[in-house]
Amino acid sequence: MIDKTAEVSEMNAQEPIDTARTLVADARGLLAMGGRRAMTLRLFFMRHGETEWSLSGQYSGRADVALTEHGEHEARHFGTRICSVAFDHVLTSPLQRARQTCEFAGLSQHAEIDTDLVEWDNGDYEGRTPAEIQASRLGWNLFRDGCPDGETPAQISARADRLVNRLTELDGNVAIFSHSHLGRVLAARWIGVSIEHAQQFLLNTASLSIFCYEHDRRDQPAIELWNSTSFQRCAAASDRSDGRVGGIAAPFYENAIQCWEDEGGKIPAALLDVGRKIS
Repeated sequence: MIDKTAEVSEMNAQEPIDTARTLVADARGLLAMGGRRAMTLRLFFMRHGETEWSLSGQYSGRADVALTEHGEHEARHFGTRICSVAFDHVLTSPLQRARQTCEFAGLSQHAEIDTDLVEWDNGDYEGRTPAEIQASRLGWNLFRDGCPDGETPAQISARADRLVNRLTELDGNVAIFSHSHLGRVLAARWIGVSIEHAQQFLLNTASLSIFCYEHDRRDQPAIELWNSTSFQRCAAASDRSDGRVGGIAAPFYENAIQCWEDEGGKIPAALLDVGRKIS
């Protein structure tokens, strides 16, 4: 009789995942799709590049802010990442930061504007930072409470559901240029969980995520890749003799913790301790 307990113990004893190798595998996986027409739906969700408001932490829902110079560079880098993928459809939010990212990535020629890809309407909280909101409304959580005179969680969840329904009618590789909070809600609704879970899907600027189906079965929606900025991280890791990311891990870890806490999330003390050890 097979000792399952021993198998589990052996799995738990394995070395931590080598981040650099994982990210390189991501890059190779994208290149492997070059020239191949997808048989089933695969959504390449790309958050726009850096803006002045993403730098300052201000909520930029419907505000039509442009990319920074660095954001334009990030968008061009998208073109390098996805140049080998043959896209059957290209969709973008009407806001210029998403449209610019699409343009600099080299896909604007065939892009279609989809108004449902616009960012969460922040209403009265537009342009404010999470700290400013928390100062006047302690305990506020975007994904639970929404924004006054903006979209409620139920409204943006319904909008994401409309998107999912339309997207599932497509086939092949689909490029999507959109925004942070809309992307997080879309990810939650894609896999069939409630909008409250969206706060657990952190999404950086100029990141790539891929939605798909497990075993190519449409009744098994899955997330193949999430919040990947692998090319930047691989480059930074290349000067380390041990192949680990080193100096990149701590900033990304701290940024993830800050995003979570800004939006009302609570990090367990034990998890914080583990994070500090690896960073």
